[in-house]
Amino acid sequence: MNAVSPLPGTTDLQQRVLESLHSVVLLFDRSLRLRYINPAGEMLFEASSRHLLNSPINELIQMDDSLHHALHDVLETGHPFTKHETRLMLMAQREVTVDMVVSSLREAKAEPELLVEMNRLDRLLRITRDESLLMQQKTTQELLRGLAHEVKNPLGGLRGAAQLLEKELPDDDLVEYTRVIIDEADRLQTLVNRILGPNKLPKIKPTNIHEVLERVRSLLLAEKHVGLTIKRDYDPSIPDIEIDPDQLIQAVLNIMRNACQALEDTGEITLRTRILRKYTIDKEYHRLVAKIDIMDNGPGIPADIKERIFFPMITGRAEGSGLGLSIAQSLIQQHGGLIECESEPGNTVFSIILPLERRTDA
Repeated sequence: MNAVSPLPGTTDLQQRVLESLHSVVLLFDRSLRLRYINPAGEMLFEASSRHLLNSPINELIQMDDSLHHALHDVLETGHPFTKHETRLMLMAQREVTVDMVVSSLREAKAEPELLVEMNRLDRLLRITRDESLLMQQKTTQELLRGLAHEVKNPLGGLRGAAQLLEKELPDDDLVEYTRVIIDEADRLQTLVNRILGPNKLPKIKPTNIHEVLERVRSLLLAEKHVGLTIKRDYDPSIPDIEIDPDQLIQAVLNIMRNACQALEDTGEITLRTRILRKYTIDKEYHRLVAKIDIMDNGPGIPADIKERIFFPMITGRAEGSGLGLSIAQSLIQQHGGLIECESEPGNTVFSIILPLERRTDA
């Protein structure tokens, strides 16, 4: 996003304070056109101040008559008001929950202006939810990894015994039974390895995430999913990120293949990239992060598994292993990132969040 235009009449110190606030600060003139927005506001609307300034308030926020009258009443009387846990529908049909304080700024011989301050409650709820998700997944993975290690040794012994027995059997018909034992032991070994998750350290290098997305898009289109459309909505200003491109390809591919299966190869997937400011991942604050949205218009995730889809062995398909999303989450977590999901019929969004700055322990 571009630098925020300074608010006329403010000192450099005052401007720095405004730009550092986590609270959204909006200033409207008497006709309710936007005069100023701070970086937290840009993040809320997912657009730069250059695109937002001079916009009428009803283009930014869908308001009912009561809220519209309340804003005009503040301008006329100068009496402020506060609304707690208010749900607002923003541009692009995004709903947020905020605490909102509206007051009037008045100076001699000047038209009154409207100051709107908002604190996002859904952001705090998201941080709490994400921390809980990460903690639960880490605990589940540790339990499964412990179990998988316990299973690996008996499997190796079982396979070895079947191979020795195969050499001693005189009857070819009996050998078929040892082949079944060996093949099933190999299949279980593969499953155990997948449960254990990624076992290679990331090979970090500067990576263009759009090249990664185009690679995955090409792979899926080459698989000839009849009736599938893949659209792109990229932010070209996103710089290269220090990640392992192969691991990011695998994570995105797992998510997109799930989307293809949910769509039954007939529908639409959209790849969207954006930069977000002031984002917290697993209690770590990041000034800037890159967000990759993988959106589909399929039936949505079943309600009974929606809260557990990143756990291993959880799947909505009878033939699924339930490991694709768990592996994707593990790969992204290795880069200090996170995958989030919001789903309802007709709109499922998986969001990959990656810090733009390199972690010192990476």
